[in-house]
This record gives sequence, C-alpha cells and structure tokens, in this order.
Amino acid sequence: MQFLLLVFIFLLAVIILYMGVFTIALDKLGLSTHSAMLLLACTLIGSGINLPLFQITADAPPDEEIQSLQGLLFGRPLPFTGKTIVAINVGGALIPIGFSIYLASHNPLEFTRILLAIAIVAAVSYFASRPVRGLGIGMPVFVAPITAALTALLIAPDSSAPLAYICGTLGVLVGADLLRLNDIRKIGTPVASIGGAGTFDGIFLTGIVAVLLA
Repeated sequence: MQFLLLVFIFLLAVIILYMGVFTIALDKLGLSTHSAMLLLACTLIGSGINLPLFQITADAPPDEEIQSLQGLLFGRPLPFTGKTIVAINVGGALIPIGFSIYLASHNPLEFTRILLAIAIVAAVSYFASRPVRGLGIGMPVFVAPITAALTALLIAPDSSAPLAYICGTLGVLVGADLLRLNDIRKIGTPVASIGGAGTFDGIFLTGIVAVLLA
C-alpha cells in the first residue's frame, strides 16, 4: 500500500512538473496560463485522433503481433492487408501547424528566415530519423529541439522562442514525416500517421524543449 502511495505521489509530481515546464515554455511565447492549458489539453486529446488521407501499397510486416493503430477513427487494431493507410494526427500535426501559423503572424519574423530555419531542422531530422518496421519513423529525442533552438538563436535572436517552436515542430514534420513518406512502404504497418505514433513525442517535445533552450 505504501509503495502504491509513493508511486502515485511520484506520478503526481511528474505531472505537475511536466505541466509547469509546459506552461513556462508557452509563457515565453506570450500565452496565458489558461491558453497554455487549453493548448496542452487539445494536443493530448488530439494525439489520439488520426484522420485518414490516402492509401498506398506496402511490404508485409515482420510480426503480426505489433500491428495496431491507436486513434478514435480506428477503434480497433487493423490487420495488415498489403496496404498502408496514411493519416494525419490532430495533436501531433494539425495543432502544431495551426499554432505555428499563429506564432508566425503575431511575431516580427521574416518569411524567408522561417523557411530557412524549417529547412535546417528538416534536413537534420531527415538524416537523424529511421523507419522502424512495424512501428513508424523514429529519431533521437533531443536532436531536433537542440537544432531548432540553436537555429532560432542564430537566425532571429530577438524572436528566438517563437521561431524555435515553429522550425522545431514543422521541421520534424517535414523531415521525419513528409520526406519519409516513401519509407512508409517498408514499415509494414496498416496505418502510418503523420505527426503520430513514433514522431508525436518528438514533435511535442521538440516544440517545448526548443522554446526553453532558445
């Protein structure tokens, strides 16, 4: 009983710390605590929603036991039939894209600098990411946020926080997802989600850590 209580206290402390760090990061972006919590809630809820886009032929999976999809639009694990449904994740792609557009329009950032920063992070993310059969696209967690923070500080030191979020999240989406679409055929999964599965944590953490470092 005492062990369970300690575990509960530990998890509660982690959640409080996690939310505190998230709030601090978004405060640097000019968001209120209420707005930060709303964005966090929408992101976490949206991470379970995958919207199907199109379907492609793919190689057979190495192990049927690991073939499953988490998402509200796909309520049960889907069997692999030689084709992969390419979907887009709400919390890992659509919300970061929308928030990045908001930041770009509310901060003094030149469009060319934003594109350059995104291109740099996308290139690093592409070469650092790898297709993982049966799972998705994986990459080291801290490569993208460190790259995004350094890029933002070099390109726009006066607006490094918003640029770090923009180039960090969009750079990972472009480099580890969009540029890896052809590799999806080799993964052997019934569904591949842009901004979901293996890259959601990378995109989410990249935005937060990059802002904190910038």
